[in-house]
This record gives sequence, structure tokens and C-alpha cells, in this order.
Amino acid sequence: MGKHLFVIFLWLYTPLALFAQQDAFRAYLYNNNYDVYLRINLYEQDITIPGQELYGSLPGYLGKTHNSFCWVITSCEVKSEQEATLQMINDFGSEDLVATLTRQNDSIYILRQGAGNTIKVPHQGKWRKLPKTLEFKRKIKDKR
Repeated sequence: MGKHLFVIFLWLYTPLALFAQQDAFRAYLYNNNYDVYLRINLYEQDITIPGQELYGSLPGYLGKTHNSFCWVITSCEVKSEQEATLQMINDFGSEDLVATLTRQNDSIYILRQGAGNTIKVPHQGKWRKLPKTLEFKRKIKDKR
């Protein structure tokens, strides 16, 4: 009886676990401290930036709450279900960088800026540099 329950559990659990892993880099992530968010789909790369559809379908972008400014993810490489490398440019095309996005668990992601420029976003009429390491939380329900 115990073996049968175990097999049934695995049969039911495995598709759920695989589905959760396949969604690791398809998410809306936010950081309330800096009023920034990441909208990403590193798998299908089908994200369009509202008001900036000229860029077409992309892996995603880093946006600023209540502002149209963004950093565009131009390309990406999903290295594992815990880590991806992102190539990013600001929406003016004047600055770029390489960043690593790491999934700590189901709800916490860490963005680490690597080679290139530092991410700056508008804040109260000035440019605000974001920390080289920034924690994001995953929004549970994505309203797309």
C-alpha cells in the first residue's frame, strides 16, 4: 500500500514541479524600495513594452513605477532554473550592461549588475543609481 501511495504521489507531483520550474523566468518581479519591476519571459521572449512597441517582442524589461523609462533586456541565456544572464540597454540605447538574475526560491530573485554601466532610473527629477545587487519579489498573480 505504501509503495502505491508513493507512486501516485510522484505521478501527481512531478508535472506540478516541472510546470513550476518552467515558469521560473516567466514572471512579474518587483522591488518596492526603489519602485522598479522586472517583467520577463525569458523562454518565449514575447514581452512588449507598453508605449514602446517599436522594440517588438523581447525577453523583458526593467521598468520604473509611474514612469515610462525602462531598461530593455535585449537578449538572455537561461543557464539553469536558478540563473539567467541578461544583456540590457537603457531605452535611449546610450548605456548597456550584463546582469545575472538568480532565483533564490519561488518568490525571491536577485539581480546582480555585472560588466557595463550602472542601472540608473528617474527619481524625483534626478537620476538614481540602483545598487549593484537588488532583491526582487515575485508577484503571485500576473495580470497579463
